[in-house]
Amino acid sequence: MSNQQKVRDAFANQVEYCRSNGAPITGRMVEAIIAAIDENSELGRRILGWDGNPLADALPLRIAGGFHALQLAGHHPSLSAIYEGDGEATANAESIITETIASDEAALLPWLDSPPQTNEAGRSSSYIAGLLWLTAQELPPRYEILEIGSSAGLNLMIERYHYNLGGISVGPENAPLSFSPEWQGPPPPNARFEFESIRGCDIAPVDLAEPAQANRLTAFIWPEHKVRFERMKTAIGLVTEKAPQLDGASADDWMIEQLKKPQQEGVTRVLVHSIVWQYIPKAGRERIKQAMEAAGAKATTDRPLVWLSLEANRETYRHELTVQHWPGGGERTKLGEAHAHGVWLKWLGV
Repeated sequence: MSNQQKVRDAFANQVEYCRSNGAPITGRMVEAIIAAIDENSELGRRILGWDGNPLADALPLRIAGGFHALQLAGHHPSLSAIYEGDGEATANAESIITETIASDEAALLPWLDSPPQTNEAGRSSSYIAGLLWLTAQELPPRYEILEIGSSAGLNLMIERYHYNLGGISVGPENAPLSFSPEWQGPPPPNARFEFESIRGCDIAPVDLAEPAQANRLTAFIWPEHKVRFERMKTAIGLVTEKAPQLDGASADDWMIEQLKKPQQEGVTRVLVHSIVWQYIPKAGRERIKQAMEAAGAKATTDRPLVWLSLEANRETYRHELTVQHWPGGGERTKLGEAHAHGVWLKWLGV
């Protein structure tokens, strides 16, 4: 298969993924971008000649973020009409995109240089549901959280948020951010737990105190999900008040280093991540797997190890919440499925 066909297939996959996750406007933008570009522009040549894996590299979302950034800057009323759902603009999206490339190609090209930052605090609802389940399995209910791919660290502030998960309340009642995803299935276990520590890493951490970085992160928010923009404003305030513990490092190097550190008795060590696995190079993913298996072989009931993740299944367009824990064999268990940005959570109640 040619590179160009792989690119077109990746864009088609992203269109379906967006539509399946409540983002028809973003899906339409992705669809129109791939229809509009050709090799007559540098942008088109770079996209169509993409040398890596365009789906794993999130190529469609990289360029979609660039167009959204132009729209958010307020200088493109025709683009804004698409994002506002105007029927005529939506129908003519390809021509609007062609015009935008002609006028703003220089501003769009840098968006191809790095993967999207898709940090979303709503995903932490899945983390909390997983911790409730783990507590019900009688693991020590004091958790050392280690998150890879933390981006701006929004999910590293989970102890500051409040959650209503199927009627189960977790976290401070007066929290500045509260999450109550549409719950499907039985409620999660009603269990109490505490955080020993919460730390994370990212290969390119986002500093929300820097306006340019905050704007970049905001551009990757799907415009259909308006509540996320308000969440981002609140999260920026929380980061400014007290920054999360976020290191700049590759996921594999950082996680291997964390696993080498002594683990306190009565503390459960938990690797967590959401919508990041595809961005980690294959060699890095393998290193993490090997390190977790080796550490899991040494885990004890007083010092257990957990791997909790929310990642996309590209065949079903669903995000699966899965968990492994040691000792006990480390078998992977699917706890449920969730919306990419925390709108709903389908709990399997296993």
